[in-house]
Amino acid sequence: MSETQNKHDWTTVLLLSIFLGGLGVHRFYVGKTGSGIAMLLTGGGCGVWAIIDIISIVTGKFTDGEGNVIAKS
Repeated sequence: MSETQNKHDWTTVLLLSIFLGGLGVHRFYVGKTGSGIAMLLTGGGCGVWAIIDIISIVTGKFTDGEGNVIAKS
């Protein structure tokens, strides 16, 4: 897997996920519109999906809409 420059800031994605994760705002920010809408309609999967996203962001496993990993630089 080649390393590419992220156009999304890791800290911004993490903060959006922590404070607005139940609304899926972090997914809209990274270009995952479909799952962002699903999170918006389900309240972040009743909070579970939002927590899983926070964990995946912190561990460096969260990707943007193009499949690039959002990693802390």
